[in-house]
Amino acid sequence: MFSFDLIKTNNNTRARLGKVHTSHGVIDTPVFMPVGTQATVKAMSPHELEEIGAKIILSNTYHLYLRPGHELVKEAGGLHSFMNWKGSILTDSGGFQVFSLGDLRKITEEGVEFRSHIDGSKHLFTPEKVMEIEMALGPDIAMVFDECVSYPTTHEYAKEAMERTTRWAERCLKAHDREDQVLFGIVQGGLYHDLRAISAQDLVSLDFPGYAVGGLSVGEPKPLMYEVLDSTVPLLPENKPRYLMGVGSPDCLVEGVLRGIDMFDCVLPTRIARNGTVFTKEGKLVIRNAKYKHDFTPLDHHCDCYTCRNFTRAYIRHLFNVNEILGLRLTTIHNLYYLLKLMENIRNAIAADAFLDFREEFYSNYQVNKV
Repeated sequence: MFSFDLIKTNNNTRARLGKVHTSHGVIDTPVFMPVGTQATVKAMSPHELEEIGAKIILSNTYHLYLRPGHELVKEAGGLHSFMNWKGSILTDSGGFQVFSLGDLRKITEEGVEFRSHIDGSKHLFTPEKVMEIEMALGPDIAMVFDECVSYPTTHEYAKEAMERTTRWAERCLKAHDREDQVLFGIVQGGLYHDLRAISAQDLVSLDFPGYAVGGLSVGEPKPLMYEVLDSTVPLLPENKPRYLMGVGSPDCLVEGVLRGIDMFDCVLPTRIARNGTVFTKEGKLVIRNAKYKHDFTPLDHHCDCYTCRNFTRAYIRHLFNVNEILGLRLTTIHNLYYLLKLMENIRNAIAADAFLDFREEFYSNYQVNKV
C-alpha cells in the first residue's frame, strides 16, 4: 500500500527526486503539503486543491480529536470520505499543538495531560491514545507522538525530551496496527547536533517507513535550522522519505531540498494569504498597501494561477479593504499555487542536474525580507 522510490539524486547536492506511493495516489517529491488542520484547507475546496496540483494534504490529530471527535470521523468513513478528498492525507500527531499550549499542559512519561484551548476541559494524550485517534481518522501517513521543545532550551531538557520521544515512538509502533496506514518516526533533539544524531540512530533502528525532522522552525534563526539539517539528514536512510515538519517559506523549501528533504508542510501560505500577504517571484507583497490602489497588474507577473490570470492587485486590495471573503480566497489560491509550482520547478531542475543553477536564479530574484 505504501512505498518510496528514489528516482534520482542531484550532482553536488543532496537534492533528490522520488515518488511516494499510497493507496490514494502517487506523490512526486520534493513536495509541499497544504495544511488542512481541521479537515479543510482554509478558503479552499477539494476541487480547487486538485486544480492547483495538490496530491497530499495534512490534517491534525489534536484539533480533530477535540472537534468533531475521531469517532465521528471514523463513522463517516475516515477523513477521505468526511472531507471528500481523493488524494493522500498525512496527520500530525498533535505533539506540536500540545507543545504550543504552554501552561495548559503537563508532560509525564505516560503522556501529556492538557486542557482544551476551546473549553478548558481536561484530556490525556498518550502514545497509545494518539495511535487510536490517527487510526480512526484513517490518513495514509500517521506520525508518532513526540515531544517538541522550545527555542532556546537547555541541552539537559532537550536530551530528556528526545529520549522520551524515542520511548513514545516504540509505544506508538506497538499500538499501531492499521495495515492500510504507515507510521513515520520523528527525530528530535533541539539544536544540539549530538542529540539529533542519537535520535536519528535510535529511530532508524526501529525501521519506520519514513522519517520526519521535527522541532525546527520554532523561533530559531534559519542558519541554525540549516546547520541541524546538514548534520541530521545524512543520518536518515536513503531509501525512505524525509519530511521537514512545519516549514514552508519559499527560501526554506529551496534550502531544505538542497539538504535532502522530500516533504514539507506549513500553515504559512494560507495564514499570510488571509492577512493580505502573497508570495511573488521577487518576494512577499502586502496587497493592502496603498501603492497598489491603482495597480491593474496581476499579483505576480510570472504566475499563471487562476487569481493572476483573472484579477488585478487593485481589485484584490479593494476586496481586502471592504472585508469581502473573495479577497482572501484569491490570495490563498495564489500562495498555494505559487509553492506547488515552485516545487514542480525544483523537481524539473533536479531532473536536469541543474538545481544549483535554479537556486542561484531563485535568489537573484527573491528578496527574503521583502514585504
